[in-house]
Amino acid sequence: MSFNATLDSSNRRLTLQHGDEQQQFAALWLRENAPDEHTRDPLTSQRLIDSALLPTDITITRLHCDAARLELTFSDGHATVFDPQALLQQGESDDALAERMLWDSSSLEQVPDADYAAAVADDKALGVMLEQLRCFGFVRVRGVPTTMDGMQPLIDRVGPLRRTNWGGIADVRSVANAYDLTMTQRGLEPHTDNPYREPIPGYIWLHCLRNAAEGGDSTLVDGYMAARVLAERDADAYACLTQTPVRFRYRDDEAHLENSGPLIELDQHGQPFRVRYNNRTECIPALPPAQLERYYAARRYFYELITSDELTLRLKLAEGEMLIMDNYRLFHGRTAYQLAGGERHMRQGYVDRDSTDSRRRTLRRQQALAAEAETTPA
Repeated sequence: MSFNATLDSSNRRLTLQHGDEQQQFAALWLRENAPDEHTRDPLTSQRLIDSALLPTDITITRLHCDAARLELTFSDGHATVFDPQALLQQGESDDALAERMLWDSSSLEQVPDADYAAAVADDKALGVMLEQLRCFGFVRVRGVPTTMDGMQPLIDRVGPLRRTNWGGIADVRSVANAYDLTMTQRGLEPHTDNPYREPIPGYIWLHCLRNAAEGGDSTLVDGYMAARVLAERDADAYACLTQTPVRFRYRDDEAHLENSGPLIELDQHGQPFRVRYNNRTECIPALPPAQLERYYAARRYFYELITSDELTLRLKLAEGEMLIMDNYRLFHGRTAYQLAGGERHMRQGYVDRDSTDSRRRTLRRQQALAAEAETTPA
């Protein structure tokens, strides 16, 4: 099916049509987004012209369109060529092809898994691991060396490691009969990590070195699914949690960290982008009583959802296994446990969202180009 391009009477609006798909473009937008090497750097795609100095009344003086090319000349004399299919898809993110699958406790046929050695050695395996991470919000990695920094070589393939006031890779450790509260064996309610930071850490890496515990299952809840269920069952509660600002704070002798945002944060399309819940560090402002009553009721309902068997996935990490979790999407916690002897020793680190997503997109593009090269006749 061919493309059809037409101009309005002012020559300042172009309508591009392909079957039932149609979109209108401003001439000035087309001029500043011309895909040629005089307008965009071929390597980085950074703009080379000063867009603010382009004539605001620019027009299109020549137009030719066929199945593969949209040729345009503008009133400032610049000529360029667009791919009409790419132009119609320009509003879509590079992640449009990476579908997210929302899940509850019963809908996952199997836990998304990756092999450590393969992901460290092979770009294709690493790409599959990162696509699973985006799709499901978490991935379990098997075969991780049970050394203190066993996760580091894989982080280096994605990273860099995010350092905080806790350091780089930190211990989450409990020893039988210990009295130190930092070695607690209590259960942890579902939560997101470090909502008091700016930026909030994007991905949590939790690596199991030893696990002699009875109990101590990791609990995972898809926060996007929880938000969807809340919206379906109580629209007012959902609206409240998307609109009420909440402050989170952490303070000790060496750190004072604060950040704020709603428990359900929406993107520009009105869809959940980031969820927050951290009972220990939440500091809700002294809002008007009626507003607080509405918020507390909504929060209670949301908490009941994210602690419910309906939405909670439970799994127990074995030695040499690791969870990578999307801290913008997943609530995580653990059940209480007992140690008959030995210890439960986890190591935890953070990797930011931008570097992780950049690595995934780059691998996807490289693999698509390699596949295209294989199918192109010599």
